[in-house]
Amino acid sequence: MNLSLAGKTALVTGGSRGLGAAIACALADAGADVAVSYVSAPDKAAGVVREIHARGRRAVAYRAEQSDAVQVAQLVDSVVADLGGLDILVNNAGVAAYGALGDESVDQPTLDRVREINVDGVIAAIRAAAGVLGDGGRIITVGSTLAARASTAGVADYAASKAAVIGYTKGAARDLAPRGITANVVQAGAFATDMNPSDGPTADQQRSWNPMGRFGRPEELAAGVVFLAGPGASYITGTVLTIDGGALA
Repeated sequence: MNLSLAGKTALVTGGSRGLGAAIACALADAGADVAVSYVSAPDKAAGVVREIHARGRRAVAYRAEQSDAVQVAQLVDSVVADLGGLDILVNNAGVAAYGALGDESVDQPTLDRVREINVDGVIAAIRAAAGVLGDGGRIITVGSTLAARASTAGVADYAASKAAVIGYTKGAARDLAPRGITANVVQAGAFATDMNPSDGPTADQQRSWNPMGRFGRPEELAAGVVFLAGPGASYITGTVLTIDGGALA
């Protein structure tokens, strides 16, 4: 199967660490030039840029607040201006916050930010990218298995944010299909990242949900993104690729 992305340009939002950094490097390994956005980790973003340069690809990092539609549009415009176009958008930027319904101690502004970044930010990026992607472009959003099954208490707001982008992705796939642009979601299970460390307080519980009994490695999710970004996935759109070690099986 041909996974070559030579000559393509990708933008990975939230690409300074964790899954985003792994995705950015995997896209570069497949031949793409890669832009990453970040909001609070310039040093880590610079490190990702150096890793991509070491692979012989062009790379640039931009600071952009994902909840601000104006900044997101400016981010997309900057990528086009600096790298000469945009072929692949990966919506990876996201935040997680939890709180049970009826819990008066829940920080509502924090839960509001989950929606602003995980939903509104994704929509803003897709809308901005749709205007500049060439025919045959790719839109891939990183989701969560919590959209399909709320496996524990207190996840309603986060699960709703990830379910919402599945619905939006399906609608975008319909709208963009005549141009050969695909839009899909990669639905992630438990992966070892800064946000969800494999030795964290819920790690044992998460492993118990997984028949493989382990956390995923970021590069395992990145491989799914590279596949959906490549020429072999040209007839796959409006769908969800679940990468979770069988947790939803």
